[in-house]
Amino acid sequence: MAESPRKYALRKVSSPSLYGFSALIHFLGLSSFTFSYVWLVDNPTPINGSYGWHFQYLTIIGLTIATFSFTAGALADLTSSIRLFHIKNALSICSTPLEVLVSMLYWSLRVIDKDLVIPDWAQLPLFADLSFHAIPQVLLLVDFLLLSPPWRVTVTQAMGLSSAFAMLYWLWVQKCFEHNGFYPYPIFGMFGLYGRIGLFILSTVTMTANTVALKWLYGMVNETELKRRQ
Repeated sequence: MAESPRKYALRKVSSPSLYGFSALIHFLGLSSFTFSYVWLVDNPTPINGSYGWHFQYLTIIGLTIATFSFTAGALADLTSSIRLFHIKNALSICSTPLEVLVSMLYWSLRVIDKDLVIPDWAQLPLFADLSFHAIPQVLLLVDFLLLSPPWRVTVTQAMGLSSAFAMLYWLWVQKCFEHNGFYPYPIFGMFGLYGRIGLFILSTVTMTANTVALKWLYGMVNETELKRRQ
């Protein structure tokens, strides 16, 4: 007999679960993510009519992967599907370190100089700013630490995933620049070619480090249960 998906995760909170914390987190996340997309449509900027739309932004790419992850999680809560539960966890290996990276880069650069990440023509009120650059990270961390099994990804695999993601985003950003004549983040335009390369390399290393750090944090949060099952 197949084991219930609730038993895969080494944590005290049951998941998937329709009438519990798991469903609450996943549906709360989907509500927040939906609000973010609606806000982009209801508050148009020059990006709305440009090549690549808002998917030029790493923030929106990360939000989209998080949305796919939480959609799978919510459907798993509704159906108790082991397959959907695994899909959610697989997407989490990319989406969670990426959202941590987005938040780290965005808020640190914003503290240094807001103009590095927000163009002069963009208006981003605090509630929208948090919905894009803070809430996804918080919810994904809660899902990973309390509702998911431990990641089996190695450091080498994490570096490979981060490098592939960075390379694809580099190609995508350059493609959008060829059509639009501007970069989505002002910092890309301020830096020369080698500066952008350095920024992407730093981001790749940081995303890999995030994966390693999150695995360690998972072990700390779930230490008692991990030892019990060894």
